[in-house]
Amino acid sequence: MHVIHPVILCGGSGTRLWPRSRKARPKPFLPLLGQRTLFQQSLDRAADPMRFAPPTIVAGSAHCAAIEEQAEQREGAKLIVEPAAKNTAPAIALAAHSLPPEAIMLVCPSDHHIANVQAFCAGVEDAASLAAQDNMVAFGIEPNGPETGYGYIRKGAPLGPGNRVDRFVEKPDLATAEQLLATGEYVWNGGIFAFRAGAYLSELAQHRPAMAAHAADAWQRATRQGWQIHPDADAFAAIDGESVDYAVMENTAKAAVVAADMGWSDIGNWDALMIARLADEMGNRVSGQVDLIDCRNVMVDSDRLRVSVVGLEDVIVVVDGDEVLVTSRAGAQKVGKLPGAAQQ
Repeated sequence: MHVIHPVILCGGSGTRLWPRSRKARPKPFLPLLGQRTLFQQSLDRAADPMRFAPPTIVAGSAHCAAIEEQAEQREGAKLIVEPAAKNTAPAIALAAHSLPPEAIMLVCPSDHHIANVQAFCAGVEDAASLAAQDNMVAFGIEPNGPETGYGYIRKGAPLGPGNRVDRFVEKPDLATAEQLLATGEYVWNGGIFAFRAGAYLSELAQHRPAMAAHAADAWQRATRQGWQIHPDADAFAAIDGESVDYAVMENTAKAAVVAADMGWSDIGNWDALMIARLADEMGNRVSGQVDLIDCRNVMVDSDRLRVSVVGLEDVIVVVDGDEVLVTSRAGAQKVGKLPGAAQQ
């Protein structure tokens, strides 16, 4: 069994879960599914000291207060505070610099939901075995429908417990998603990755040499405050931000994929959250003071006001303080475009 170093990425503002998720308190730090926040659940999944090393958390300064409040600090845990938001490739580079080159990194977003932790851990072991052989491993999620909100990965030749990556596919339209699903050769790109720290930095230097150099410079000039590490702001500012998918995974010749069926969701909008929550016999989900009559597949989430709904189907109602959202389930993807969400 390999010792695995979890790297938890905390970024984004979760505008598609407005008004519950806001810039000042984004999605990772909310208890949307159970008593623990999504960030805390991300830490919980990688808390077994027999399998996982202490976590490395990467976040912007705006999230530090929430992290300090919610993280039960294990000895050896680190909080790397990004001077600016530069997307995932530079963030992972900072984490890689904080670890020995041979360390196997497990890179996880802080705001995903995984219902089957046992299947997750099995996938982690498979991914770690491939990463130990210098493969750059992506987690592929077994699709349960023609989803247009995720990227896809085509599985290539078998490779140990996984497959070589044949190609990455951008978020498709519905017709294309249906075609991809029909082949049986594609999985969703879950945004979870495993690789050795040294292998990642080597691939980054090969494919994005300027980014790699600036990230190394920012790390070398970093300062420490307790468990917090602050990379140099000037060096980091010189980086042109880019995702790990574009900077490394789509360019490397060593991309591999491990498919997992683990009840995964990125909780990317209110409909995704609705699906992840337990329903009553009519498909309804309620939180707070809620009265429903003759409703089917309705979710109401209210933090204070009583909400009463009669005779509706496939509708989502959210009350957060002085903000109210009403959307069809089909319209949930567009919530982030509302002025209240976009102009925070």
